[in-house]
Amino acid sequence: MNTDILELQERIERGKRIKNIRENELHLNKSELARKIGVSSQFLGLVEDGKGNLMYKNIKNLKDISGHSSDYILYGLDDSLITETNRILAKYDEKQIKAALKILKNIGLFIKNKDT
Repeated sequence: MNTDILELQERIERGKRIKNIRENELHLNKSELARKIGVSSQFLGLVEDGKGNLMYKNIKNLKDISGHSSDYILYGLDDSLITETNRILAKYDEKQIKAALKILKNIGLFIKNKDT
């Protein structure tokens, strides 16, 4: 398939994801989200229609606002595990998270040694 056609299809799908995030998750109109990510509402409309691409800083802003990974925004890769993990970890401080990770590592070693 022609690379131009593939690129267009990717832009259209990316635009649909961004519009879905804006409407169904953030509940913002075009102007509100555009202001928050640093673009004009007209340009955001072009992006949502698959006729434009966001720059890195705008994707980063959208990522920060929405909680989605860049991989989801750009490519549609499932980020539900990352999102759920971040939601859970937000309840704990860094010291608590490090202690829990140490426990998980020990559990992993225990399971590995048990199987050998």
